[in-house]
Amino acid sequence: MGLEMEVKPRGTENRTDLEDLHLYATPREQRFRRFASLEFEGQLYMTPYDFIQAVTNDEPKHAKKWRSLSKQELNQILMETPPVWKGSSKLFRNLNEKGVISYTEYLFLLCILTKPHAGFRIAFNMFDTDGNEMVDKKEFLVLQEIFRKKNEKRERKGDEEKRALLRLQLYGYHTSTNSVLKTEGEDLVPRSYWDTLRRSTSQALFSDLAERADDITSSLSDTTLLVHFFGKKGKAELNFEDFYRFMDNLQTEVLEIEFLSYSNGMNTISEEDFAHILLRYTNVENTSSYLENMRCRIPEEKGITFDEFRSFFQFLNNLEDFTIAMQMYNFASRSIGQDEFKRAVYVATGLKLSPHLVNTVFKIFDVDRDDQLSYKEFIGIMKDRLNRGFRGYKPIQRYTTFKSCVRKELYSR
Repeated sequence: MGLEMEVKPRGTENRTDLEDLHLYATPREQRFRRFASLEFEGQLYMTPYDFIQAVTNDEPKHAKKWRSLSKQELNQILMETPPVWKGSSKLFRNLNEKGVISYTEYLFLLCILTKPHAGFRIAFNMFDTDGNEMVDKKEFLVLQEIFRKKNEKRERKGDEEKRALLRLQLYGYHTSTNSVLKTEGEDLVPRSYWDTLRRSTSQALFSDLAERADDITSSLSDTTLLVHFFGKKGKAELNFEDFYRFMDNLQTEVLEIEFLSYSNGMNTISEEDFAHILLRYTNVENTSSYLENMRCRIPEEKGITFDEFRSFFQFLNNLEDFTIAMQMYNFASRSIGQDEFKRAVYVATGLKLSPHLVNTVFKIFDVDRDDQLSYKEFIGIMKDRLNRGFRGYKPIQRYTTFKSCVRKELYSR
């Protein structure tokens, strides 16, 4: 790849070895390695700026080299981390380069971006393994092992020494092949990280995983997220209200960044920009036909406000519930109009989409121009497009900067 600087966590690895590691990495790991810019004791980290870039751009703006942090530099970064009660929808932008995000935290943050608000309580309860309505640092760190164990099942075969080096970069310690979570007899059907987290946190209560939390805590360096949630001494506990606010703020911040990159200081983005965002990372082969269809049917630009923009992506995070509602309308076998669409969205999600927003969506996806949407025209495409960087990027004709969205449930091919 030629992008990485020499990193020698154990004093033995050379540059060629490190560049070769990309061949052994999964698509998720490759993306994290491309956008990460920091290294501490062999482990790679993103800055908050790197994370924002990774979820709003196809590639890093500049070729990156991993900058090695000293212990003193890391401590200084962590000392400047605000507590969770000072969080806001500008947290990542305010921190910018002054923060460190590990690979497992990167996966966790991606999960957050595609969860409906109703799922925030489920997420909190998954971490709250003792059921005391508070999450402590030890409970949160179970996440590290759960994601690592899932990843071991998906590892690409090859040189075990290089795989061990890659694990060091991603997880901060050499992992053994011994199973921590019970895996014998489990099916290996690919699951989302969200589903894995939901299943495995319950299992952790009855395994030695929770017992190993002390070992995990002592072997890993603190990060910006850990200090933000649990304080500089790691003794604070996270309640649901703060957890909910963090998740909601993160979703809002990413959407604000995406919206502002199109709006050029105005209060709206064009309907065409909105269409670009929705069509990106889909399997639609001829996206230009969708854009042309919309231009012909919405000749005068009215614009999409941020509130409309945000409400639509909140709706997409509820796409599964919406799909169920549509099945009740027998949507899978027939088309529906705009009024039925708005009613189903409200019933499934509690969100009221504006008439102009719904009309714009229909004008984009109603390819046969019958003022109806079929399952294939909308649900099939939208289920496919919720992806930030885990599928092969397929460029479409650009009229402005494009961004992407997170594919729900983080499935990769």
